[in-house]
Amino acid sequence: MTDLKRTLGEAAAAAFAAQGIPPELGRVTPSDRPDLADFQSNGAMAGAKIARKPPREIAQAVVESLSGNPALASVEIAGLGFINMRVSAEALSSRANEIATDPRRGASEVAEPRRVIIDYAGPNVAKPMHVGHLRASIIGESVKRIYRFRGDMVLGDAHFGDWGFQMGLLIVASIDEFPFIRALMDRLVEAPGGFSEADSQRVLDELGNHITLADLDRMYPEAAARAKTDADYRDRARKATTELQQGRFGYRLLWRHFVNLSRVALEREFHALGIDFDLWKGESDADPLIPGMVDELAAKGLLVADQGARVVHVARPGETKKKKLEDGSVVVVPSPDPLLVVSSEGSAMYGTTDLATILDRRRSFDPQLILYCVDQRQADHFEQVFRAAVLAGYAEPDGLEHIGFGTMNGPDGKPFKTREGGVLKLHDLIEMVRAKARERLHEARDSGFGEELSDEEFEDTARKVAVAALKFADLSNYRGTGYIFDLDRFSSFEGKTGPYILYQAVRCQSVLRKAQAENAHPSRVSVREQAERDLVLLLDAFDTAVTEAYDKKAPNFIADHAFKLAQAFSKFYAACPVLVADSEAVRGSRLRLVQATHEQLVLALDLLGIEVPERM
Repeated sequence: MTDLKRTLGEAAAAAFAAQGIPPELGRVTPSDRPDLADFQSNGAMAGAKIARKPPREIAQAVVESLSGNPALASVEIAGLGFINMRVSAEALSSRANEIATDPRRGASEVAEPRRVIIDYAGPNVAKPMHVGHLRASIIGESVKRIYRFRGDMVLGDAHFGDWGFQMGLLIVASIDEFPFIRALMDRLVEAPGGFSEADSQRVLDELGNHITLADLDRMYPEAAARAKTDADYRDRARKATTELQQGRFGYRLLWRHFVNLSRVALEREFHALGIDFDLWKGESDADPLIPGMVDELAAKGLLVADQGARVVHVARPGETKKKKLEDGSVVVVPSPDPLLVVSSEGSAMYGTTDLATILDRRRSFDPQLILYCVDQRQADHFEQVFRAAVLAGYAEPDGLEHIGFGTMNGPDGKPFKTREGGVLKLHDLIEMVRAKARERLHEARDSGFGEELSDEEFEDTARKVAVAALKFADLSNYRGTGYIFDLDRFSSFEGKTGPYILYQAVRCQSVLRKAQAENAHPSRVSVREQAERDLVLLLDAFDTAVTEAYDKKAPNFIADHAFKLAQAFSKFYAACPVLVADSEAVRGSRLRLVQATHEQLVLALDLLGIEVPERM
């Protein structure tokens, strides 16, 4: 099953090749002037330079080659040599019927599936998720769904931040605040022989009676602030971090309690956003691999001494940058900077853990591709880590990719914050958007819009509208750019918004429900009206949108498609009566178009991580 653009593109490519012109110049795209044509090919101008012929002569030969194509109602030359193509009603009808019966709604799969890991979200233990985690979570989830839909074997990994300095801060804060914790840690300085998992669980249960998630939320920022001004406190936290990582038994139990508490809260937030992970691995999972990895890097001659530390030089010969020293002089140094693997104090660093994580993933899953959905500001860090991984033989040069993203900004164009200037917690943002969704639904109900919902249905619909508003606002933008957060606009049922697309999908479902009640059934599509043509052309464009989103790791192509399809359906709904059509055949044809539109919209939104309610 091939979409119309590809079918016509192959025919045009063959026509160009027959003239000794590179077939890629026969590329076919949707027309810039849909009032004149459905598709166009602009390669005659470039082809004329190669063939040394006038572009219209090139175009005329292509037109003659395509003129007998049954998919085309007309093919004409415009201007200097633009080739305009109008698809026949028969071809559109046939394509619409293919899409309507295709479980994939017209989208193709990859020819050679790959094993892929997508690293996204990156939540931290004991730190409430905030808006900075939002884009990583939403974009990563959508990319995971798109890759899985295209046929790849995909694992999504939350990559838990559970092994850094914040753990030492929390350990020290807990010991200082809770006498029970202090006594327990003194008693469990060393792992007692024969201390069973059941005994450990009893300790964890007891910890649960003393330290709650609310305590972690409160203690961490207080401890972090104190560590900035209190050197002794900071040193105690560093020592606690080191002892935790070296295996101190009591600290390990306390750490497990912190992780368990945080994961429950994180799963709640992710579930509210329709986000799920196959792996909940954290930095701690890679830690056991670090000593052996460091020895291996040294054995391969990659680890070199540098001012007491040990680094991997990742710059290639000739890659340099200018660096200004403290005395004002300028020197030329390799670029990118070396990856710091072992600090001068002997500690493993952030990049070391990331490198060990790549090694862990290779051993456990052997992925052909790992995608890191992380803030664009981390680009330099990942450049260092990826180069080191390739040098070490842990990955192929094209097996690691950072898919960065911009920031979600406030009206001032700066990263979004609360009115008080603080970072907004993700839980608070979700509740804020859900409250706005309830408000919008009440407004719609008061104006006679939609169907009567029970209280339970209303809340479920409000949740889905809120998630649609939040996710579509993000995913409708190319991930590499930032965007302004505008809750009033994002939650509107008009314009390019998630709620607008939900409404059109629900409208489709409403038509199909009424048809079923009237014992009316979809039948074969027979395209007659312009609004029907436009709708089928949009249905046909789904494969291109999915392919572009996959190739560019950019869900906005699917978001754009969903919006255009919703618009085309709205125009079709207004111009082409369905249930009161002139004949049973026309009614059945239009019902099939409604059904195909509904199923493709639902699928497209699902690839964005958005659920469609039954009613609104």
